[in-house]
Amino acid sequence: MSELGDKTRDSVRDPDPATVPAEQQAREADLVERVVRSFDACADPRLRQVMVALVRHLHAFLREVRLTEAEWAAAIEFLTQAGHITDDKRQEFILLSDVLGASMQTIAINNEAYGDATEATVVGPFFVEGSPEIPIGGDMSFGAGGEPCLVEGTVTDSAGTPLAGARIEVWEADGDGLYDVQYGDGRVAARAHLFTDEHGYYRFWGVTPTPYPIPHDGPVGRMLKAVGRSPYRASHLHFMVTYEGCRRLVTHIFVEGDELLDKDSVFGVKDSLVRRFVRQTAGTPAPDGRSLDGDWSKVRFDIMLAPENA
Repeated sequence: MSELGDKTRDSVRDPDPATVPAEQQAREADLVERVVRSFDACADPRLRQVMVALVRHLHAFLREVRLTEAEWAAAIEFLTQAGHITDDKRQEFILLSDVLGASMQTIAINNEAYGDATEATVVGPFFVEGSPEIPIGGDMSFGAGGEPCLVEGTVTDSAGTPLAGARIEVWEADGDGLYDVQYGDGRVAARAHLFTDEHGYYRFWGVTPTPYPIPHDGPVGRMLKAVGRSPYRASHLHFMVTYEGCRRLVTHIFVEGDELLDKDSVFGVKDSLVRRFVRQTAGTPAPDGRSLDGDWSKVRFDIMLAPENA
């Protein structure tokens, strides 16, 4: 596939509708209405609403930029390659959704602010079902490289009541910026789940987050390169928290001071999710008595869940 930029560099058109003859505008508008009417027999009102809006916005885009046939063919080839590279370990369409901000917009629409409830952000393409369970205080790194990090906090409802038995799913990249599924050798590392105790408290050991690029060896990476954007994500640790009667929370915590906080490639950073990771020098005793030979860090992340119907 040619770089997306190669298809558009020499074909910029005047997008001013006034430059399009009235007769041509009428032909194009008539086509839009004929396509819209093709959904009149749809028995599902919501499906019809979505399809009609999709058609209107898609055709408006095509007409605004006066898309060429070569550009449309390049777009189809781009999506075809995204499909070919997608498998059970890699989801290129999630990457595409993420870098276009569509994932964060959908999250914003479906997770309206509720008091002081913890804000949501993107799930990302590397969540995997069936992670191993660890006890409170356990190590979710399972040998993943990187600086050790102690993470602790509480989970409460919106009234501040501690939630015992809340499930916390955590996953992250290792010190080299790779998730376990990117190695292709079947390893399970830097991902786990645990449950809060009777006081809503949790604690686990992981790896201090570091910046890393999203996979950029495929069509999404080539698109980012063509438009001059970096594939790098700000340092972060993923959380998914569930409790009956509460809205499921998918979020991250980010590292205070990371220079990529305002340049995150998937627009996932929110100020309320930035946390101070306190550095500890080698020999500093850990609160749980763990002995560490090298430097490590610790961070606290208290989580508040919104009601299910919020």
